[in-house]
Amino acid sequence: MDLGQLALAALLGFIEGLTEFIPVSSTGHILLAGHVLGFESPAGTFEVLIQLGAVLAVLSVYFAKLWHLFVTLPSSADSRRFVGGILLAFLPAAFIGALAHDFIKTVLFESPMTICVALLVGGVILLLIDRMALKPRYTDVMEFPLSLYLKIGFFQCLAMIPGTSRSGATIAGALLLGTDKRSAAEFSFFLAMPTMAGAFAYDLYKSRNLLSADDLSLIAVGFLVSFLTALVVVKYLLDFVSRHGFAPFAWWRIAVGAIGIVAIVIAG
Repeated sequence: MDLGQLALAALLGFIEGLTEFIPVSSTGHILLAGHVLGFESPAGTFEVLIQLGAVLAVLSVYFAKLWHLFVTLPSSADSRRFVGGILLAFLPAAFIGALAHDFIKTVLFESPMTICVALLVGGVILLLIDRMALKPRYTDVMEFPLSLYLKIGFFQCLAMIPGTSRSGATIAGALLLGTDKRSAAEFSFFLAMPTMAGAFAYDLYKSRNLLSADDLSLIAVGFLVSFLTALVVVKYLLDFVSRHGFAPFAWWRIAVGAIGIVAIVIAG
Protein backbone atom coordinates (compact mmCIF):
# COMPACT_ATOMS: atom_id res chain seq x y z
CA MET A 1 0.00 0.00 0.00
CA ASP A 2 1.34 3.41 -1.03
CA LEU A 3 1.60 5.56 2.11
CA GLY A 4 1.35 8.67 -0.02
CA GLN A 5 -2.02 7.56 -1.36
CA LEU A 6 -3.18 6.74 2.19
CA ALA A 7 -2.21 10.25 3.30
CA LEU A 8 -4.12 11.73 0.37
CA ALA A 9 -7.13 9.54 1.24
CA ALA A 10 -7.04 10.91 4.79
CA LEU A 11 -6.79 14.49 3.50
CA LEU A 12 -9.72 13.99 1.13
CA GLY A 13 -11.70 12.37 3.94
CA PHE A 14 -11.07 15.49 6.02
CA ILE A 15 -12.28 17.69 3.16
CA GLU A 16 -15.39 15.50 2.77
CA GLY A 17 -16.29 15.68 6.44
CA LEU A 18 -15.62 19.42 6.58
CA THR A 19 -17.68 20.31 3.52
CA GLU A 20 -20.48 17.72 3.24
CA PHE A 21 -23.03 19.60 5.31
CA ILE A 22 -22.07 23.14 4.41
CA PRO A 23 -23.28 24.52 1.06
CA VAL A 24 -19.93 24.49 -0.74
CA SER A 25 -20.04 21.07 -2.50
CA SER A 26 -17.97 18.37 -0.85
CA THR A 27 -17.83 16.36 -4.09
CA GLY A 28 -16.62 19.37 -6.04
CA HIS A 29 -13.88 20.08 -3.50
CA ILE A 30 -12.75 16.46 -3.37
CA LEU A 31 -12.67 16.10 -7.16
CA LEU A 32 -10.71 19.33 -7.59
CA ALA A 33 -8.28 18.38 -4.81
CA GLY A 34 -7.89 14.94 -6.32
CA HIS A 35 -7.09 16.40 -9.74
CA VAL A 36 -4.52 18.79 -8.26
CA LEU A 37 -2.88 16.22 -5.96
CA GLY A 38 -2.92 13.34 -8.43
CA PHE A 39 -5.09 11.07 -6.30
CA GLU A 40 -6.28 7.96 -8.10
CA SER A 41 -9.88 7.34 -7.09
CA PRO A 42 -10.49 3.57 -6.70
CA ALA A 43 -12.82 2.62 -9.56
CA GLY A 44 -14.02 6.22 -9.53
CA THR A 45 -16.04 5.50 -6.38
CA PHE A 46 -13.95 6.96 -3.54
CA GLU A 47 -15.70 10.33 -3.55
CA VAL A 48 -19.13 8.71 -3.14
CA LEU A 49 -18.29 5.86 -0.78
CA ILE A 50 -16.59 7.96 1.91
CA GLN A 51 -19.74 10.08 2.19
CA LEU A 52 -21.27 7.35 4.33
CA GLY A 53 -18.85 8.38 7.07
CA ALA A 54 -20.50 11.79 7.11
CA VAL A 55 -23.93 10.13 7.23
CA LEU A 56 -22.92 8.18 10.32
CA ALA A 57 -21.87 11.46 11.94
CA VAL A 58 -25.43 12.76 11.48
CA LEU A 59 -26.81 9.51 12.89
CA SER A 60 -24.60 9.93 15.95
CA VAL A 61 -25.56 13.55 16.62
CA TYR A 62 -29.28 13.02 15.96
CA PHE A 63 -29.52 9.52 17.44
CA ALA A 64 -31.97 10.50 20.20
CA LYS A 65 -34.31 12.24 17.76
CA LEU A 66 -34.07 9.42 15.23
CA TRP A 67 -34.72 6.82 17.91
CA HIS A 68 -37.77 8.78 19.06
CA LEU A 69 -39.06 8.80 15.48
CA PHE A 70 -38.49 5.05 15.21
CA VAL A 71 -40.26 4.05 18.42
CA THR A 72 -43.19 6.44 17.87
CA LEU A 73 -43.68 5.58 14.19
CA PRO A 74 -46.53 3.10 14.82
CA SER A 75 -48.42 5.44 17.15
CA SER A 76 -47.60 9.00 16.06
CA ALA A 77 -49.09 10.54 12.93
CA ASP A 78 -46.52 13.36 13.16
CA SER A 79 -43.62 10.88 13.10
CA ARG A 80 -45.08 8.96 10.17
CA ARG A 81 -45.68 12.22 8.30
CA PHE A 82 -42.10 13.43 8.81
CA VAL A 83 -40.55 10.12 7.76
CA GLY A 84 -42.87 10.07 4.75
CA GLY A 85 -41.79 13.62 3.92
CA ILE A 86 -38.11 12.64 3.96
CA LEU A 87 -38.83 9.69 1.66
CA LEU A 88 -40.80 11.98 -0.68
CA ALA A 89 -37.89 14.40 -0.83
CA PHE A 90 -35.48 11.52 -1.50
CA LEU A 91 -37.36 10.01 -4.47
CA PRO A 92 -36.50 12.55 -7.22
CA ALA A 93 -32.75 12.27 -6.62
CA ALA A 94 -32.97 8.46 -6.38
CA PHE A 95 -34.74 8.24 -9.73
CA ILE A 96 -32.62 10.75 -11.64
CA GLY A 97 -29.38 9.55 -10.01
CA ALA A 98 -29.98 5.97 -11.12
CA LEU A 99 -30.78 7.04 -14.68
CA ALA A 100 -27.86 9.46 -15.04
CA HIS A 101 -25.26 7.59 -12.93
CA ASP A 102 -22.86 6.67 -15.73
CA PHE A 103 -22.99 10.13 -17.36
CA ILE A 104 -22.36 11.83 -14.02
CA LYS A 105 -19.40 9.61 -13.16
CA THR A 106 -17.71 9.45 -16.57
CA VAL A 107 -18.41 12.97 -17.88
CA LEU A 108 -19.28 15.49 -15.15
CA PHE A 109 -16.88 14.08 -12.55
CA GLU A 110 -14.05 14.40 -15.07
CA SER A 111 -14.62 18.07 -15.89
CA PRO A 112 -12.84 20.46 -13.48
CA MET A 113 -14.14 23.46 -15.45
CA THR A 114 -17.74 22.34 -14.94
CA ILE A 115 -17.09 21.99 -11.21
CA CYS A 116 -15.49 25.44 -10.93
CA VAL A 117 -18.28 27.15 -12.88
CA ALA A 118 -20.89 25.40 -10.70
CA LEU A 119 -19.06 26.54 -7.56
CA LEU A 120 -18.90 30.14 -8.79
CA VAL A 121 -22.50 30.36 -10.04
CA GLY A 122 -23.84 28.56 -6.98
CA GLY A 123 -21.95 30.94 -4.71
CA VAL A 124 -23.46 33.98 -6.39
CA ILE A 125 -26.97 32.49 -6.15
CA LEU A 126 -26.50 31.57 -2.49
CA LEU A 127 -25.21 35.07 -1.71
CA LEU A 128 -28.23 36.66 -3.40
CA ILE A 129 -30.65 34.39 -1.54
CA ASP A 130 -28.92 35.08 1.77
CA ARG A 131 -29.41 38.82 1.23
CA MET A 132 -33.08 38.58 0.23
CA ALA A 133 -35.64 39.82 2.74
CA LEU A 134 -37.44 36.49 2.79
CA LYS A 135 -40.20 35.99 5.34
CA PRO A 136 -40.09 32.44 6.72
CA ARG A 137 -43.40 30.59 7.00
CA TYR A 138 -41.95 27.30 8.26
CA THR A 139 -39.50 26.97 11.15
CA ASP A 140 -39.96 23.34 12.28
CA VAL A 141 -38.78 20.52 10.00
CA MET A 142 -41.40 18.23 11.51
CA GLU A 143 -44.21 20.49 10.33
CA PHE A 144 -43.33 21.20 6.69
CA PRO A 145 -46.22 20.50 4.28
CA LEU A 146 -45.74 17.26 2.31
CA SER A 147 -45.63 19.27 -0.91
CA LEU A 148 -42.74 21.31 0.50
CA TYR A 149 -40.72 18.17 1.26
CA LEU A 150 -41.16 17.04 -2.34
CA LYS A 151 -40.25 20.43 -3.82
CA ILE A 152 -37.04 20.54 -1.76
CA GLY A 153 -36.29 17.06 -3.11
CA PHE A 154 -36.45 18.36 -6.67
CA PHE A 155 -34.01 21.15 -5.75
CA GLN A 156 -31.64 18.47 -4.45
CA CYS A 157 -31.45 17.00 -7.97
CA LEU A 158 -29.44 20.05 -9.06
CA ALA A 159 -26.57 18.58 -7.04
CA MET A 160 -26.13 15.88 -9.71
CA ILE A 161 -23.81 18.47 -11.23
CA PRO A 162 -20.60 18.31 -9.16
CA GLY A 163 -19.80 21.67 -7.65
CA THR A 164 -23.46 22.55 -7.13
CA SER A 165 -23.62 21.11 -3.57
CA ARG A 166 -26.35 18.81 -2.29
CA SER A 167 -26.73 20.80 0.92
CA GLY A 168 -26.50 24.09 -0.99
CA ALA A 169 -29.25 23.10 -3.43
CA THR A 170 -31.59 21.86 -0.70
CA ILE A 171 -30.93 24.83 1.59
CA ALA A 172 -31.37 27.40 -1.19
CA GLY A 173 -34.54 25.69 -2.35
CA ALA A 174 -35.94 25.49 1.18
CA LEU A 175 -35.25 29.18 1.81
CA LEU A 176 -36.95 30.22 -1.43
CA LEU A 177 -39.91 28.01 -0.53
CA GLY A 178 -40.42 29.71 2.84
CA THR A 179 -38.32 28.04 5.55
CA ASP A 180 -35.98 29.82 7.93
CA LYS A 181 -32.22 29.29 7.76
CA ARG A 182 -31.94 26.92 10.73
CA SER A 183 -34.71 24.56 9.62
CA ALA A 184 -33.41 24.61 6.02
CA ALA A 185 -29.99 23.45 7.22
CA GLU A 186 -31.48 20.90 9.61
CA PHE A 187 -33.70 19.34 6.95
CA SER A 188 -30.65 19.09 4.72
CA PHE A 189 -29.08 16.91 7.43
CA PHE A 190 -32.07 14.58 7.55
CA LEU A 191 -32.38 14.36 3.77
CA ALA A 192 -28.67 13.52 3.52
CA MET A 193 -29.23 10.20 5.31
CA PRO A 194 -31.30 8.31 2.71
CA THR A 195 -29.72 10.20 -0.20
CA MET A 196 -26.10 9.44 0.69
CA ALA A 197 -26.82 5.94 1.97
CA GLY A 198 -28.59 5.20 -1.31
CA ALA A 199 -25.72 6.65 -3.35
CA PHE A 200 -23.25 4.57 -1.31
CA ALA A 201 -25.17 1.33 -1.85
CA TYR A 202 -25.72 1.92 -5.56
CA ASP A 203 -22.11 2.94 -6.25
CA LEU A 204 -20.75 0.01 -4.26
CA TYR A 205 -22.99 -2.37 -6.20
CA LYS A 206 -21.92 -0.91 -9.56
CA SER A 207 -18.20 -1.16 -8.70
CA ARG A 208 -18.25 -4.37 -6.63
CA ASN A 209 -16.06 -6.27 -9.12
CA LEU A 210 -13.55 -3.46 -9.63
CA LEU A 211 -12.33 -2.81 -6.08
CA SER A 212 -9.18 -4.45 -4.68
CA ALA A 213 -8.09 -4.86 -1.07
CA ASP A 214 -5.83 -1.80 -1.41
CA ASP A 215 -8.76 0.19 -2.78
CA LEU A 216 -10.86 -0.77 0.23
CA SER A 217 -8.06 0.37 2.53
CA LEU A 218 -8.04 3.82 0.92
CA ILE A 219 -11.82 4.03 1.20
CA ALA A 220 -11.71 2.94 4.85
CA VAL A 221 -9.21 5.68 5.74
CA GLY A 222 -11.23 8.36 3.96
CA PHE A 223 -14.42 7.02 5.53
CA LEU A 224 -13.06 7.20 9.09
CA VAL A 225 -11.58 10.70 8.75
CA SER A 226 -14.79 11.88 7.09
CA PHE A 227 -16.84 10.59 10.02
CA LEU A 228 -14.69 12.24 12.67
CA THR A 229 -14.57 15.59 10.88
CA ALA A 230 -18.28 15.68 10.05
CA LEU A 231 -19.08 14.86 13.69
CA VAL A 232 -17.64 18.22 14.71
CA VAL A 233 -19.22 20.14 11.82
CA VAL A 234 -22.75 18.82 12.41
CA LYS A 235 -22.62 19.69 16.12
CA TYR A 236 -21.84 23.35 15.53
CA LEU A 237 -23.16 24.21 12.06
CA LEU A 238 -26.76 25.09 12.97
CA ASP A 239 -25.68 27.65 15.56
CA PHE A 240 -23.17 29.14 13.12
CA VAL A 241 -25.82 29.46 10.40
CA SER A 242 -28.28 31.03 12.83
CA ARG A 243 -25.73 33.73 13.69
CA HIS A 244 -23.96 34.33 10.37
CA GLY A 245 -26.22 33.03 7.62
CA PHE A 246 -24.78 31.49 4.45
CA ALA A 247 -22.75 34.44 3.10
CA PRO A 248 -19.36 33.10 4.36
CA PHE A 249 -19.93 29.86 2.43
CA ALA A 250 -21.08 31.77 -0.66
CA TRP A 251 -17.90 33.86 -0.73
CA TRP A 252 -15.78 30.73 -0.26
CA ARG A 253 -17.48 29.09 -3.26
CA ILE A 254 -16.96 32.18 -5.39
CA ALA A 255 -13.27 32.36 -4.45
CA VAL A 256 -12.57 28.67 -5.08
CA GLY A 257 -14.51 28.66 -8.34
CA ALA A 258 -12.84 31.81 -9.65
CA ILE A 259 -9.33 30.66 -8.71
CA GLY A 260 -10.02 27.26 -10.30
CA ILE A 261 -11.24 28.78 -13.56
CA VAL A 262 -8.19 31.06 -13.81
CA ALA A 263 -5.84 28.15 -13.04
CA ILE A 264 -7.48 25.95 -15.68
CA VAL A 265 -7.32 28.69 -18.31
CA ILE A 266 -3.65 29.41 -17.56
CA ALA A 267 -2.76 25.71 -17.53
CA GLY A 268 -4.60 25.15 -20.79
